[in-house]
Amino acid sequence: MEAKPKLYYFQGRGKMESIRWLLAAAGVEFEEEFLETREQYEKLLKDGRLLFGQVPLVEIDGMPLTQTRAILSYLAAKHNLYGKDLKERLRIDMYVDGTQDLMMMIAGAPFKSPQEKEESYALAVTKAKTRYFPAFEKILKDHGEAFLVGNQLSWADIQLLEVILMVEELHAPVLSDFPLLQAFKTRISNIPTIKKFLQPGSQRKPPPDDHYVEVVRTVLKF
Repeated sequence: MEAKPKLYYFQGRGKMESIRWLLAAAGVEFEEEFLETREQYEKLLKDGRLLFGQVPLVEIDGMPLTQTRAILSYLAAKHNLYGKDLKERLRIDMYVDGTQDLMMMIAGAPFKSPQEKEESYALAVTKAKTRYFPAFEKILKDHGEAFLVGNQLSWADIQLLEVILMVEELHAPVLSDFPLLQAFKTRISNIPTIKKFLQPGSQRKPPPDDHYVEVVRTVLKF
């Protein structure tokens, strides 16, 4: 029996959350070891499992994988979520990179001062409404399919849904002017594996709170 992937990260979203989403959407069960002390992190460093001294770390297929983008690319390809040819993969990469820009604005905000945090959240909502969501609305319109690329679920669909839900936590009616994205959200959310991940009790993590921020600062010493 193939061993479950094991994820090493903090008990929160951060850069690991998109990895959790991708595994869950693929129907892959995984285990997690949460970093709560500096000693745990230093042990990973000492053991040589953090290639560039950074988490996330995912142990899968007998390999210790680091660097978020590389992990996600591997998982997408492994689970047939990365298109059928190079042109589809290129489009998936473009769309994922677009959503990533927006996600990092939101993910980094809790580590700023209260005023800067609120400004970052407000800017993320504004950019979602004026730059990113109009682009994805056009992509869906021009493509004319249920999914962003080709005619099957891909990594790009999964990450777009993730970022939509992140922005809705900041501003619930953010999709009010984007009917195709509203339908997309409903459609992708009802895929059985994703629907399961969205239910209470899943391994999906809540928005970061002060405790999460303090643990990250303590472990990484910044």
